[in-house]
Amino acid sequence: MPDEIVHWIGETHPRTIVDGTYGGGGHTHLLLDVLPKAECSSQQEHGGVSGLSPLIIGMDRDPAVIARDDVAGGPGSDPRIELFLGSYEKSPAALEHCGRSHADGFVLDLGLSSDQLADRARGFSFTLEEAELDLRFDPESDIPAYEWLAYHSERQIADAIYQFGEERYSRRIAKMIILRAKDRSPVRTVGDLVEICRRCVPRGKNHDIHPATRTFQALRIAVNDELGILQRTLMSAADWIAPGGRVAAISFHSLEDRIVKNAFRDDERWTILTKKPLRPTEQETRDNPRSRSAKLRVAERKPDSIVNAAP
Repeated sequence: MPDEIVHWIGETHPRTIVDGTYGGGGHTHLLLDVLPKAECSSQQEHGGVSGLSPLIIGMDRDPAVIARDDVAGGPGSDPRIELFLGSYEKSPAALEHCGRSHADGFVLDLGLSSDQLADRARGFSFTLEEAELDLRFDPESDIPAYEWLAYHSERQIADAIYQFGEERYSRRIAKMIILRAKDRSPVRTVGDLVEICRRCVPRGKNHDIHPATRTFQALRIAVNDELGILQRTLMSAADWIAPGGRVAAISFHSLEDRIVKNAFRDDERWTILTKKPLRPTEQETRDNPRSRSAKLRVAERKPDSIVNAAP
């Protein structure tokens, strides 16, 4: 939903934007057009309008993403862009590094990038069955999914698949995972887990959903602590979003959307600008079928005077 992001963030005339999920850099490059033009040198010497040059801070947990773009002549060499390796939970530290206390806009696009889905070393796509079942955004931190399965009990695995994937057949899947481990043939590859899901999840009337979809989503969320990071970040975002600044968050499943909705609703410092989540246009879903489940919610940071005056 690039046009919607540019519209909602651009309306605030932002000087500092954090793209918390940089990925392919699509939103960052579009948002460059809504930054104010840099003041002339005499204005900058006297602090300009705000004393800060226009800037977009791009955050990503994937070292491959930063290595790809943060090179001479690459997108990260644009003086209006600073790229940082790390979760968007570390946005305040990135702002501080850039000499800023607040952002005027914060963008979250919580879906997987095409590069991640195509990476054979990560196992994000269950069509690459020979790949290791890794599922980490940052392969240098934490443990891969196949080790996560080895360290957890049948009940813990079942609970995670049900809670994070909303998979009805989670207990069947967990049981088979444990049985394979007992037979000294533990789940190690994408194909190993796909085979289990095919056996455990009956084919329904809706054949569009692969039987492994919900289980892979659940393990990815568990391995990367995705929901915990999202919840903690949104709980603190009003501390480092400037009054009048906005958060625009695109979610792709109900668990993420619920966290975003509740975070905006439960903190009096936010004004909700999208009473119902915005959905992609028919044209966008035709051009990008993976966008069909996207939901965009936007909130604006209230002026401190209004928050302080609230009863």
